[in-house]
Amino acid sequence: MGGFSSSGSRLTLEGYNLRLLVMEAYGLKSYQISIPATVSQPDVYYDIVATAEDENTPTRSEFREMLKGLLANRFQLKIHMEKRQLPVYALVVGKGGPKLNPPSDSAHQLHGVNGRNQFIEAGRITMNDLANEIWSDFISERPILDRTGLPGSYKLRVEATPEFRLNRDPQPGDLSIFTAVQEQLGLKLEPSMSLIDTLVVDSAQKPSDN
Repeated sequence: MGGFSSSGSRLTLEGYNLRLLVMEAYGLKSYQISIPATVSQPDVYYDIVATAEDENTPTRSEFREMLKGLLANRFQLKIHMEKRQLPVYALVVGKGGPKLNPPSDSAHQLHGVNGRNQFIEAGRITMNDLANEIWSDFISERPILDRTGLPGSYKLRVEATPEFRLNRDPQPGDLSIFTAVQEQLGLKLEPSMSLIDTLVVDSAQKPSDN
């Protein structure tokens, strides 16, 4: 399990392979990164402790800039950005229209577990943020893009069985997120294609130990 922590001017990353390091440094999701098998090092994990040069406490964005420099210097990381046509799920409005409530005064957002299911409960959430939360909690195999055309924020609750449980050990009472968004939110997840900004790793070297 990878872990990110910071204290004052010190940044600690534990159990990160090259893909996770690049994801953290550039603030990207896994599907936005392409690493050739010849340089991916998927089973090599690193613990990194870095300290900022001054005594100020860097923000996470500033720590990421430090990490970019470390990857360039220690890993000899070479990258470029390009757009790639990737399979996605489009979050759209269902045939019967959305089943969404007006936003509440509270901006609370809760991620919880109910037996084999997980749920998202939000007092006010945009459709773009909902798409990202569904990707994070239920189905991370491909990007989810908001194409509902619904502006503003909404109060909602959605509960489903994560796809990794359905694929690994399906049970009779499981509820797919594809069904859940239709029944509970009046929305739909449709397979589609889209151009996605992708970071491509051209080369990287295994760094020497300190």
